[in-house]
Amino acid sequence: MNYDVELRNHLKELRSFHIRLAIAAIFVVLLFCLLLARFFYLQVIRSEHYTTLAEANRIAIMPLVPNRGLIFDRNGIALAQNHTTYTLEIIPDKVTNLEAAIEELATLIEITPEDHRRFNKLKRENTRFKSLPIRTRLSDAEVAGFAANRYRFPGIEIKARLLRHYPYAELLSHVIGYIGRISDKDLEQLERDNALENYRGSSHIGRIGLEQSYEKELHGITGFEEVEIDVAGRHVRTLSRTPPVAGNDLTLSLDIKLQQAAETAFGDYRGALIAMDPENGEILAFVSKPGFDPNLFVDGIDHLNWRLLNESIDRPLNNRALRGVYPPGSTFKPFMALAGLELGKRTFSYSISDPGYFSLPGSQHRFRDWKPGGHGRVNLHKSLVVSCDTYYYMLAHDLGINNIFSYISQFGFGKRTEIDIPGEVAGLLPSPDWKKKRFNQNWFPGDTISVGIGQGYNLSTPLQLTFATMLLANEGIAYRPHFVKQIHDNKNGQVYAHKAKPMYTLDIKKENMAHVRIALVDVTRPGGTAARAGANAAYTFAGKTGTSQVINIKQGERYNANKINERHRDHALFTAYAPADNPKIVLTVLVENGGSGGSTAAPIARQVLDYFFLGKMPEPLLAGTAGNPQR
Repeated sequence: MNYDVELRNHLKELRSFHIRLAIAAIFVVLLFCLLLARFFYLQVIRSEHYTTLAEANRIAIMPLVPNRGLIFDRNGIALAQNHTTYTLEIIPDKVTNLEAAIEELATLIEITPEDHRRFNKLKRENTRFKSLPIRTRLSDAEVAGFAANRYRFPGIEIKARLLRHYPYAELLSHVIGYIGRISDKDLEQLERDNALENYRGSSHIGRIGLEQSYEKELHGITGFEEVEIDVAGRHVRTLSRTPPVAGNDLTLSLDIKLQQAAETAFGDYRGALIAMDPENGEILAFVSKPGFDPNLFVDGIDHLNWRLLNESIDRPLNNRALRGVYPPGSTFKPFMALAGLELGKRTFSYSISDPGYFSLPGSQHRFRDWKPGGHGRVNLHKSLVVSCDTYYYMLAHDLGINNIFSYISQFGFGKRTEIDIPGEVAGLLPSPDWKKKRFNQNWFPGDTISVGIGQGYNLSTPLQLTFATMLLANEGIAYRPHFVKQIHDNKNGQVYAHKAKPMYTLDIKKENMAHVRIALVDVTRPGGTAARAGANAAYTFAGKTGTSQVINIKQGERYNANKINERHRDHALFTAYAPADNPKIVLTVLVENGGSGGSTAAPIARQVLDYFFLGKMPEPLLAGTAGNPQR
């Protein structure tokens, strides 16, 4: 029996093993060399870079938000303050299930549906903003309750914030304005202005009024703190600190007591009032009624309050003093009178016979005077005292629209005054070029007649009327209207006062200006349209009443306030300065749907002047009490 036996070659196997072992050893050595090379690269070549990264993980730069500057009235009374409060804030990107987290949070701290809606609104408007409040003004008990459960809510924290407070609420809403939370749009604008770095950590910015126009002064300079943190992100110690610099404080020319007196005098009426110092353009009072509570906007206004404000028929968000445009009515006549005198179309002695209307040559249409039957024989002085429409119909026809436009624009009509709060509108002093561009229509002679008594296309703001009246009080010298009297720099402690310089001076003959000014004094005396307001005054004041038509009255019909919807009744105007021989205050009053200037606006002005000169507190005027037809 034969068996084939295969003998193993141990020598060959050993040689093969040694070869594999050598290859493995070489591979291990190569890997080790690569590892050593990597260690050398990281620890020697890139040592400085990774040391910096490691230090960054250990050290954080925290912004220190500056206190916002305060705002005071001319007597040092605070109009805008800061107060510390605790807010519950969420960083949406750090919360996995936002709605579930808010539900659980509500078991510890009360979160109303309005809080929830406001938070969602802020979230939509602030996609780049890190921390958004869901509750503000937390109590100490709520703060303590959340602190004990903070570990359950990553991405949610309590922060101490300085919130703005406006102690006079509605009274100054259109002057001071308010601050609101910084939106994406704000961040983009700050980036364009190279100011974003100074807003690190800030949550609010000025929205309207002085809060917006003086934002750079009020915001301050952001500080920074270099802190050491542990792996959990907790603050261990402070390494260095650059303190923030509080925003500058503003002292206004406005007198809050005079402002309160003006609001009281207005009573139930809607409208505007501006009081200004003619010697420097300082605003003493600035009323727009009704107003709104700016405190509602600081945290982000809730849906209900926003709807109530935005949909109100009284339009409380509209700044009537700055943005309200109305036909100036008969308050336009003093400037027409000066135009007639200066351009040689009228003399002091020239008079007309007023039948109670005016018709253009070849036309049957009658432009009616406010007084049926007219005023008899009327010269320039009487035309202002009794506010004769017919006199100014004729004067407008004789002057022509181009002369009216070129001369009266010098008084600021149709232009912005450049007051130091935003939002001012220019009004409208019409011209043929304007009408052609606006309506693609030619200018008609009848258009000029209406402009002559401050009606037709003519539109002015109460601020423009105040500015124009200042030029009468100053005999042609114009100052820029402004609110800020001085700025206190909290960085160096310096106080910078506003230095009033004339903007320009009109070249008006003294005798012409004097004649108009004498007539305006007589407006407030027996026989004048503001005689009721001027009765028994302890000081002499000059003024001009005006009535601004809201709806057209058909030819042949007469205006009857009792038969017209209250919102369609005429607006009442009165503009004045006092004392007449050395003016210290210029005043404009506009009462929406108040009837005639002599019966409604002028008595309000008188009460404010009485407070200004005599300290006598006014009594509120009740809407609907005006009945005097005087203009």
